[in-house]
Formats: sequence, C-alpha cells, structure tokens
Amino acid sequence: MLAAFAPLLAGCDEPVRAAASPSAAEPEVGVIVVKAQPQAIVRELPGRIAPMRVADVRPQVSGIIVERLFRQGSEVKAGDPLYRVDPRPLQVEVQSSEAALARAEAVHLQASQQARRIALLTAQRTAPEAENEKAVAAERQAAADVEGRKADLARARLNLDYTTIRAPIDGVVGAAQVSEGALMVQNDNATLATIQQLDPVYADFTQSVSELVRLRRALETGELDRIAPDAIKVHLVLDDGSLYPIAGKLLFSEARVDANTGQVTLRGEFPNPKRDLLPGMYVRVRIEQGIDADAMAVPQQAVQRNSGGGSEVFVVRDDDRVATQPIRTGSVQDGRWFVTDGLRAGDRVIVEGFQKFAAGDKVKPQGWAEADASTEANASRSTPVQQ
Repeated sequence: MLAAFAPLLAGCDEPVRAAASPSAAEPEVGVIVVKAQPQAIVRELPGRIAPMRVADVRPQVSGIIVERLFRQGSEVKAGDPLYRVDPRPLQVEVQSSEAALARAEAVHLQASQQARRIALLTAQRTAPEAENEKAVAAERQAAADVEGRKADLARARLNLDYTTIRAPIDGVVGAAQVSEGALMVQNDNATLATIQQLDPVYADFTQSVSELVRLRRALETGELDRIAPDAIKVHLVLDDGSLYPIAGKLLFSEARVDANTGQVTLRGEFPNPKRDLLPGMYVRVRIEQGIDADAMAVPQQAVQRNSGGGSEVFVVRDDDRVATQPIRTGSVQDGRWFVTDGLRAGDRVIVEGFQKFAAGDKVKPQGWAEADASTEANASRSTPVQQ
C-alpha cells in the first residue's frame, strides 16, 4: 500500500520545493539610500608644532659668569634673572663716571659765576664785549660737558644692570649653554639659553598649490559655499590618532608658497595651557575649507575597484536586481567617500553582503546603518561561543 502512494507523495512535494526555491535565491543585502545634503569639506594635512615666539638669550656686556639663576626646562616670566655676570668691573666704571660728572658740574659752576661777573662788568663798560662773549661760550661748553658726563654715567649704570641677564619673554627656558666661570663677550653670537613661548603655539601645515587652486576655483564658481573667517574650525590630530580637545584658528596672513616644493604653508594658532603640544611634534591638521551644499557620500566599504583601476559601486535597481555603477570619488572624510559623479539622490547602494550575489542577481535589500553595524559587531564579540 505505502509503496503505491510513494510516487504520489513525491509528486506533491515537488511544487512546494519549486515554489520555495525562488525566495531562497534572493539573498539579503544591506543598502543605503543616497541623498544630497550640506557637508563641510574637511582636509587633513600634515604639519608640525612651532613655538609662538623664540628668544635666544645673549650677553650685552663682557665679563665672567658667576651664577646661573634658573632651572632648566622651567617656566620663566619676562624680566626674570637667568645669569649674573661679575659686576665689579662695571661698578668701578660707575664710580669713575660719577666722579667725572662731579668734576664737570664744578667746572660748570665756576664758568657760570665767571660769565655773570663778566656780564656785569660789560654792562658797566669796564670790560670789553669780547670778554663777555668768551665767558658765555665757556659757560655753555661747561654745561654741555655736564650733559655728556651724565650720559656716560647713565651708560655705565645701564651696563651694570646688564650684568644680570634677564628673560626677554615669557616661556619655557631650555638647557643652559654655559656654566659658571665662562667668559662672555659683548655682542658675541654665543647663546646662553633659549626661551620658547608655548601657550599658544603655531601649527604649520602644507597643502599642494594645485589643490588650493581647485578649491578657490570651486568657491568662485559657487560649486562650494564659503565659510565665514570667524567660523572656520581647525583641529589637530595627534601622532597617536587622538583628537586634540581645543580647536584653533587659521591665520590667513601667514600663508606662503615654497618655491622649491610648490607647497603652500598655512598656519594655525592653538591654545596650549597644559603644554601637551611641543615644538617639532608631528600632527595632522583638520581644516574646513568650504561647504558642499548638495554633497553625496557613501561608506568606504561600498566602493569597489574594477580591473581598470576605476571606482564603482553596486546599486539595486527598481526591479531589485544588482548592477555595477562607475563613479568618480573625491576625498575621504570620517570613513566616507564623497562621490562627485555617477550617483543620483535616491539610488540604493549596497554596503553589506557582497559575497552573496553577482551583478544581475535579484536581491532582497535591507536598510543599513553604521550604528547598527557597530552594535552587531560588539554583540558578536561579547557573546560566548558554545561548545
């Protein structure tokens, strides 16, 4: 009996399988719907940190260094004493200038008294006019000599004050280049120490001239919208990939072109209250250079390379079949490619499930979001594997 019904049962099962096979052949793929939206054009450019001000400490008088008054690597304020030169030779010069001034003042007093007497005699017509003129000239020469001696005394006192070598600016003082007992010569090129102002600091970064020209052309034609100068954001990415927490400002006046490399050097200014940024440190500078009012972007993983080296994506047509679409890409920003040509708003681009289909296959598109993808990845890592 059962053997007789077996062919019938088998025949009944075949339509069910045939009906089920089409649905099984439509794999699920993650897609995003491309849409145009305003997006800031951000460039990430290489750069290095430079101090805002640098001052080399040099001697202004000759003498022997008798004392170093600072700790290497410490913060100093403008006017803080750094070195002391032996002051005794200059103290002697001050005393000599004071004595010369006293002598000149005595001579001036004598010449003034003599000029008054001669003037009185001349008025009484008992002395010739020539004597009066000589007396007046002698008094004026004595007065000029007094002023000269005062200048000599001021110079001597200034040189004595220079025996204490002080910090010219606020900043961090580096290593001491001389020690006690060294002979310093006035106007010598020898550097006693270097002070660098590290709050704020500069970040000097470069951009190719061709890229800057394309950017300016896009701004002039209206392809990109300009950003107000006071709204431009400049951020630093440190060498370990972390983002520096304080934004800086772009200094337009510091832009210059290197004639040898053809690179444009730009400069940003950043607060550095904790001294996290040190001169010479390599950084990457993120700068907003314009706004694309109708930008279209896709995740990096959606972009494929064809045999000719061009870029393409897989799109799902209205009939849910997959087709390849050549595109032209711009820059990468936050893990997304900007697409300059090849896509339209509303296109469904495949982002996940590439191994499940080939071009021309029919698929079952499912909405995809980066947040969902990261959540699933974290969940899979945290779920224990059952043996």
